[in-house]
Amino acid sequence: MKTKGKVSALLPLAVFLIVYAGTSIIAKDFYAVSVIVPFLISAIVALSMNKKRKFEDKIQDFCKGAGNPNVILMILIFVLAGAFAQVAKAMGAVDSTVNFGLSILPTSILVPGVFIIASFIALSVGTSMGTIVALVPIAVGISEKTGIAVAIVVGAVVSGAMFGDNLSMISDTTIAATRTQGCEMKDKFKMNFKIVLPAAIVTAIIFMILTKGTAIQTLGDYEYSFIKILPYIAVLISALMGINVIFILIGGIVFAGVIGLLYGSFDIIGLFTNISAGIQGMSELIIISLLIAGTIELIKNNGGIEYILNKGMKNFKSKRGAELGIATLVSLVDICTANNTIAIVTVGPIAKDISDEFELEPRRVAGIMDMFSCVFQGLIPYGAQLISASGLAMISPFAIIRYSVYPYLMGICALVSIYFYWRKRNE
Repeated sequence: MKTKGKVSALLPLAVFLIVYAGTSIIAKDFYAVSVIVPFLISAIVALSMNKKRKFEDKIQDFCKGAGNPNVILMILIFVLAGAFAQVAKAMGAVDSTVNFGLSILPTSILVPGVFIIASFIALSVGTSMGTIVALVPIAVGISEKTGIAVAIVVGAVVSGAMFGDNLSMISDTTIAATRTQGCEMKDKFKMNFKIVLPAAIVTAIIFMILTKGTAIQTLGDYEYSFIKILPYIAVLISALMGINVIFILIGGIVFAGVIGLLYGSFDIIGLFTNISAGIQGMSELIIISLLIAGTIELIKNNGGIEYILNKGMKNFKSKRGAELGIATLVSLVDICTANNTIAIVTVGPIAKDISDEFELEPRRVAGIMDMFSCVFQGLIPYGAQLISASGLAMISPFAIIRYSVYPYLMGICALVSIYFYWRKRNE
């Protein structure tokens, strides 16, 4: 007979949200304090609970959760993905990709083209933030030369950045979603792509309509090297072929490194320095992953997961309801933390238990978490994406939200997919 679990076991999560939200409100900045500190406090609270068990036993449980093979593999992928992204960027891959896209782009579809370029870059580099930082200054320049409202062009950049962040094989969100659910990246990608493709197509059409009739000048020549784009293309093709992601990322680092050495972008010391910098850039996420995994294991042992599942049984009642519940949970955590990767890492273990209980497809659960976390990450005005975009463009985040077309449409497509997928199966 299943127990109902204990709501008190969820106290560490409540403490995290209170501490994080409280410090953010006091500082008037969601990024003033590293999220590691609230998660550390949450972990300490979890360790202090359940007085019936020895502290040493609880430490062992924490280490068991943090040392879960899926967690360690996820961290290894984070390390390699960070190294690849930094080496490729230092080699000039991002600049060449941007310039190549702008060089071949017909001026009649300039803004939809910016959306497509942003999508490809984010898909290749695995980060919406990197895409926004690289493209928003160019978007501002396009606005100045064409007269198109800067909010529209920046909205196209943010839209493309969230498209790529959601689908990229090497993005933090994809890695976290697939590892916590135990599915292959290519399977999640194929399922996810079918759902969001209509949203991407409609987004491009909307941007075309918004800028129709605008007199656009030739923007000038952009220098690029197609060879420097090849590591991104190789990684994308290899991932879709189903090659192990560890081999893909190691090969990508070597490929980008060799090109960088041959073109003089860096010497061997510079290559190692960039690899190190890329890994260090992932350090916060690695620490957070370990803290969350250990804390969730303690919450699970104290009956918190059973409580959520018990409530889920009452409220979800169907597989469709369970998927909607997971979507709601990851959305709320993203809104509270303003970080889609942290939202997925936090909700992932809970979603896995719900998935097992309702016999859901792991690739669908991974895709749902990724989509809904990216939907809200692209729309909350205090998220890093919109804060960076607004700061670079010197406009209000709310002006950009108005034209962040893709996140809205992705959310609609995701909801429609959940509804009709289970309607066909009489759920």
